[in-house]
Amino acid sequence: MSAEIFFIYDSHCPWSYAASPLLAEIAKARNDITIHTLHCAYYHGDNAVDAAKLKDIESLSTVTFSDAYKQQCEQRQDSTLIANLMSWVEQKAQGKALNLLANLQEQHFKHGNALSSEQDVKPTIDTLKLSPPAKSLRASKLCKEAEYAIGDIDEIQQIIGTQAIPALLLAVDDELILLNHNLYIGQPKKIVDAIAIELGE
Repeated sequence: MSAEIFFIYDSHCPWSYAASPLLAEIAKARNDITIHTLHCAYYHGDNAVDAAKLKDIESLSTVTFSDAYKQQCEQRQDSTLIANLMSWVEQKAQGKALNLLANLQEQHFKHGNALSSEQDVKPTIDTLKLSPPAKSLRASKLCKEAEYAIGDIDEIQQIIGTQAIPALLLAVDDELILLNHNLYIGQPKKIVDAIAIELGE
């Protein structure tokens, strides 16, 4: 039996940030499950975050948002560059995707970093010793890898019948199971037990 996790998210989505600790718990507890991160590029410069919902997210989950983030969150958000970068990492350096995502989310939600230019992400990619190509650091449009990822996401969303993000899915052989991340964002360790139940362990 082969099992994989697919996490559909946006780096600039606060709900995705709240669900990310679940991935960390899965990675710690289950080295037999491959985790795939699929950036959907929902934020593309035309939309902002509803600041009023941040208190709800904090009350339901284990994450908090800094004042630096709250002061700029209602401005238009653009995750195009991060969609490009994360798509490259997922394809070329998959083992580093979770670490990179965690670092980028910390920069964005804890330090108020817009993550919309190469200068915004350079310290993080240097620290993690990554060498993405120039196209993966472009903020003006999606690269081919990101477009392919979005195509895969569209197919998955048709199967599960929702375009809501974040989405956490467990793939077991040919079966795709939508895990209700809302049940676990307040106690991330419980996602490990939920996966074990789904796997019949």
